Amino acid sequence: MIKDKSLKISIIMPSFNAVDYIERSIKSVIGQDYQNFELIIQDGESKDGTLNIIKYYAEKYPKKIKWVSKKDKGQADAINQGMKKATGEILAYLNADDVYKHGAFMKVVDFFNNNPDIMWVYGKCDIVDADDHEIRSWITAYKNFWLKNYSYSTLLILNYISQMACFWRSEAAEKIGEFDINQYLVLDYDYWLRLGNCFKAGVIPYYLASFRVTLSNKSSLGFLKQFKDEYNLAGKHTKNRVILFLHYLNYQMIILIYSGMKYLNSIQIKI
Repeated sequence: MIKDKSLKISIIMPSFNAVDYIERSIKSVIGQDYQNFELIIQDGESKDGTLNIIKYYAEKYPKKIKWVSKKDKGQADAINQGMKKATGEILAYLNADDVYKHGAFMKVVDFFNNNPDIMWVYGKCDIVDADDHEIRSWITAYKNFWLKNYSYSTLLILNYISQMACFWRSEAAEKIGEFDINQYLVLDYDYWLRLGNCFKAGVIPYYLASFRVTLSNKSSLGFLKQFKDEYNLAGKHTKNRVILFLHYLNYQMIILIYSGMKYLNSIQIKI
C-alpha cells in the first residue's frame, strides 16, 4: 500500500429531526484543518427544521457536502446508503448530535499514512451535554483505560470504542460489508467485532470526538436493552466461557451504575 498524504475522508451523517444539534455537528466537520473530505448527510425526512440547516451548509459548501432526505429503514440503513456514495479511502460516520474535535482528521490521516497495514483505528472521545459541557468524565476515564492497548478479547468483554472516534479504510468496508440494519442499538459494536475478527485495530492516543448525551437520544432511552444486546452479540462472536462470563459481569455492573444514575437524575428533576 502506498503512503498517500492526500487520503480522502468520507464522513456519513445519518440524521432525523436533529435541529438542535446538527449545525454543531456539520461545523465540526467543515471546520477541520484537513480539508480533503466529503460529508454525506443521509436524512430520514426530518420535519423539525433540520433540512433548512442542511440546505444552508450544502449551498455554502457544495463541493464538500452531499445530502439527501428520504425515508430509510433506520440508522444503519442510512449509513449503508451513505457508504455506497462515499469516494474516500477512509470512512466514518458521525451522528447528527455528536462532534469532532478540531484536528481530528489530520491525526487520522497521519496515522493511516504511517501505518499502511492497519485497516481501522480509533481514538479517545469525551462526553458532553446539550450545552457542550463535559460530563461523566469517570466513564471517559474508564474507557480510556481499556482502549489504550487494542485487544479483541477485551473488546468481546466490553465495548470500549466510541463510534464517533473510529475510522476505517474503504478496503476494510469492502471485506466486512454493510452495517446490520437489524441492530438498532448496537450496530457500531457489531461492526467493530466484525472488523476486529479480521483486522487488528490501531490506536490514536488523542481525543478525536465528543459524544453528546441528551434525554432523547437512544443511548439514554434504551441503555438496558443496549447492554443486553451487546452481551448477546459477544455470544455470537465467541464461545469462550471465560470471556462471556466477564462480559456478563461487566454488563451487570454497568446496568447497576446506569440505573443509579437514572434514579438520581429523576430525583433532581422532581426537586
